[in-house]
Amino acid sequence: MSAVPEAVVSPSRLGFLPRLIGVIRCPRTTFRAVAASPRWVGPVAVLAVVTAASQALLYRTDVGQVALVDQWERTALAFGQDVDDARYAELQSLSRSGPLYGVATALASGPVLTVAIAGVIFLTFRPRGDRSVSFPQVLAVTAYASVILALRQLVSIPVSVAREATGGATSLGLWFPALDAASFGGRFVGALDIFMIWWVILLAMGVGILYERQGRTLAAALLGVYAGVALLLAVTMTALGGTA
Repeated sequence: MSAVPEAVVSPSRLGFLPRLIGVIRCPRTTFRAVAASPRWVGPVAVLAVVTAASQALLYRTDVGQVALVDQWERTALAFGQDVDDARYAELQSLSRSGPLYGVATALASGPVLTVAIAGVIFLTFRPRGDRSVSFPQVLAVTAYASVILALRQLVSIPVSVAREATGGATSLGLWFPALDAASFGGRFVGALDIFMIWWVILLAMGVGILYERQGRTLAAALLGVYAGVALLLAVTMTALGGTA
């Protein structure tokens, strides 16, 4: 049996779960369905619960807490802060509240980030005369694109457990082991995340469908902004933390 082309699939045929899966399998059809029927509460709630639960379970384990302390220590050193014995003991004490930290960061990087990004996109395009698109449509597209960020959290858990480190579990730095992690180049590729790049491309695709813009142009612009942020982080960490 031949596959049905994306273009002929009716948006009304895509329910909640098919949309979640469709973001990965057939994103164009999914975003057309989302634009036609923007329902954002479901994906935001489900993805927040899944992400928060996975993070809480990870940081409830001894391995997860050790990895969390390692992440905090590496971050402090990267920005030029000293971590003496007293500070390290404080980090170990804080790691016992790891589940709460995991839930808080999941909510911040989930619902809060989704609404914030949707607001920025809506306000950016609205002054240009694109008033036919509503904020719920933008929010729904952003929410479904965030499926990739939730998937990133789930994938990073076994990697973090195996490495006993949470930082960079899905970063491009893993593909360049020859680069010194403390060098400028190592910090730059370490700040780039495979799933984040995927998410940016999907978000650009969804926004392009909403506003009838070229998705490739939007993706190039958003990827440029993402690379610029990663570059700024690498420059800052190199300046403050130095190189090995």
